[in-house]
Amino acid sequence: MKKILLAAAFAALSAFSAQAAEKLVIGTEGAYPPFNFIDASGKVGGFDIDIGMALCAEMKVECTVVTQDWDGIIPALQAKKFDFMIASMFITPERAEKVAFTKPYFKAPMTHIAPKGSGITDFTNEGMKGKTIGAQSGTTQAEFATATYPDADIKLYPTQDEVNLDMVNGRLDLATGDMLPLMAWLKSDDGKCCELIGKPITDEKWIGKGAGIAVRLEDKELVAKLNAAIDAIRADGTYQKINAKYFPIDIYDMK
Repeated sequence: MKKILLAAAFAALSAFSAQAAEKLVIGTEGAYPPFNFIDASGKVGGFDIDIGMALCAEMKVECTVVTQDWDGIIPALQAKKFDFMIASMFITPERAEKVAFTKPYFKAPMTHIAPKGSGITDFTNEGMKGKTIGAQSGTTQAEFATATYPDADIKLYPTQDEVNLDMVNGRLDLATGDMLPLMAWLKSDDGKCCELIGKPITDEKWIGKGAGIAVRLEDKELVAKLNAAIDAIRADGTYQKINAKYFPIDIYDMK
């Protein structure tokens, strides 16, 4: 009887462990619409979240979502506050030293926005001298603005929403950001103040190879599973349905 009870207990423990292993936590920012945001009811949504949940369904794991401020998002992943992070993060060599990335799950250039009628046409350091330029701190957009326009007054903000708000309030001459979220913002009531200007910024030095899902360096098996899931949801049309919900073009390999 004891042997039977022990065997049953071991089986139950094994089943519990297997069930627990099938639960993952997704980390995201929650302040980068339409990719990730928190709606009026407090629910996290957006393109990143829908893709993340589709990948979880494909991997047959149960997932929950937590949010984390952008500046601390990589340390939070490393500290195991979540299992993988999907937050429109560009894959760059510097970040790849800290986290492992999946293959890109979308590609998009960066861009400039300015108040309508700004007349800005010179995108050299000399042309930007004395101008106030906004960007979200800890992003490749901030790195681009700081490196490209050293003689400008670069103002960094915790979120892109705060960059946009200062643009609306006339505190910025220019801002840099990801093209797709800014295109969506320009269609809003607040965004009517402004317009895209200049050529898209497509240099891999700044936008990397696209946006990837970040995983802890040691979790190579999870990277492989996520890559296989990305391929699967592209093949069965799930990705395209989610894409169409947010964007009028396929952003998987946008040039």
